[in-house]
Amino acid sequence: MTVVGHPEIYTAHLDVFAARNLPPPDQWPVLRFDLPELRYPEKVNCATVLIDTAIEEGHSQKIALFAEGGNCSYLQLLQLSNRIANTLIHEQGVVPGNRVLLRGLNSVMLCAAWLAVIKAGAIAVTTMPMLRAKELGQIATIASIDHALCDARLMAEIVETTAQTSRLGKTLTWGNGVLESAMARQPDTFANVATAATDVCLLAFTSGTTGKPKATMHFHRDVLAMCDTVARHILETSDTDIYAGSPPLGFTFGLGVLLVFPLRFRAAAVMIEQPSARALLEAVQRYRATGLFTAPTLYKSLAAMAAEHDISSLRRCVSAGEQLPKATSDAWHRASGIRLIDGIGSTEMIHIFISAKGDDIRPGATGKALPGYEAVILDEQGQVAPAGQPGLLAVRGPTGCRYMADDRQKEYVVNGWNVTGDRYRMDEDGYFWFEARADDMIVSSGYNIAGPEVEAVLLLHSAVREVAVVGAPHEERGQIVKAYVVLQPGVEAGEALVKQLQDFVKQNVAPYKYPRAIEFVADLPKTLTGKVQRFVLREQEIANHARKRSSDV
Repeated sequence: MTVVGHPEIYTAHLDVFAARNLPPPDQWPVLRFDLPELRYPEKVNCATVLIDTAIEEGHSQKIALFAEGGNCSYLQLLQLSNRIANTLIHEQGVVPGNRVLLRGLNSVMLCAAWLAVIKAGAIAVTTMPMLRAKELGQIATIASIDHALCDARLMAEIVETTAQTSRLGKTLTWGNGVLESAMARQPDTFANVATAATDVCLLAFTSGTTGKPKATMHFHRDVLAMCDTVARHILETSDTDIYAGSPPLGFTFGLGVLLVFPLRFRAAAVMIEQPSARALLEAVQRYRATGLFTAPTLYKSLAAMAAEHDISSLRRCVSAGEQLPKATSDAWHRASGIRLIDGIGSTEMIHIFISAKGDDIRPGATGKALPGYEAVILDEQGQVAPAGQPGLLAVRGPTGCRYMADDRQKEYVVNGWNVTGDRYRMDEDGYFWFEARADDMIVSSGYNIAGPEVEAVLLLHSAVREVAVVGAPHEERGQIVKAYVVLQPGVEAGEALVKQLQDFVKQNVAPYKYPRAIEFVADLPKTLTGKVQRFVLREQEIANHARKRSSDV
């Protein structure tokens, strides 16, 4: 069919909810498809490329997914996803364009369910397993979702969501025989819906580091583009690779590295339901994983335990989701002999767009724009800044931000650039160096102080396990630097340690950057993907300051 009012635009969607909620075309970023591998046909279903074509190429018996409950070959994964796709259409009434919520731990069934939704021409909305009914209700309401596939162990929150919102009423569960019985009634063959490359195939909700989450809309070609930039050029994924990691599939970082990247290049992934540091290292040792993917905070724990495991199979190790401190990078390098690949990506862009590999890695720098992407620094007037001058990071390439029915689209996309909200500087060689999130910049007595820079210094101290630095309101200085510090086990908090940490910062960076206030805490507020929610701490400081002022009146 064609889009109403636009007969030149083809779509396979019968439910046109997604198309109606795309931002106006004049608010889209400029898109670039400069590389030959980024030029996709008008009609393409990304699931066809990921799994069906793999069978045609002769990979039927190759392991696609390793898992504790049993490994899954490419052919078995195809058949599972085909049966689920048939179930969605013939027993659940799903039509192309419907949204289907997916809820489960990283597992073979979750992977098959995701592929099935895509095959059916529907739109996958994969959620974090730790989300509760309130959060699921927001997602289901915003995206008008009635259909869901859910791990039976996580069904309680779905039931509550339905009671609160009347959404997700058409849910099938796996692990208790319900979905499995329905699948058994269906054939293991399926003709994938002939979707347009520009049909929306997934909605990814932002993880909420800055407050209210937003729904980002990604096309079939976007899924392929993240493979053909990140996996092809940075990871150099081949059919001999086995990837393991901690990010959930509901996080686009996890969707890429633990499902679509391996499938695109006929490699394999390890499904780990509870990815602790020990579980990750054991998976690397057991399955001879060649790639490891997790957040900086977990790499710090991995470095301390690496000597207890055989991790000699590792070839690439990637850190994402949070700024990588040089201290953590160095600790992992000492423990493994492998220099961490850092990268910046975003839910809005679907995956990583700046990174570096091998000898091109400069510890402390995020890297360069990936092939297919262009990145610049914008000054306060929105003009491209010269090398060395800090400003806002702006990027464009084959993917870009499309918020679903959200006025914040105009804030993220400016003059065709995706403006991520990160402050960077670019050196003469084209390397990008992170300074702070725009809202992490602290202005104290006229000085601009990047909170992450102070965090990086504090993390070098042997007493510090984790730290978040924010600006706290101050009557005379405007703001002061305040550090929330999680101590290493056995370290005793106290005024002596406060002074020791303050002096340590003064010795390593300009003294005016030292934290004038330090608070020791048991843990830091984080998103479900492990990102520190500094906005929570900032809001806490603002509230405390307001209470103090009112009590002084």
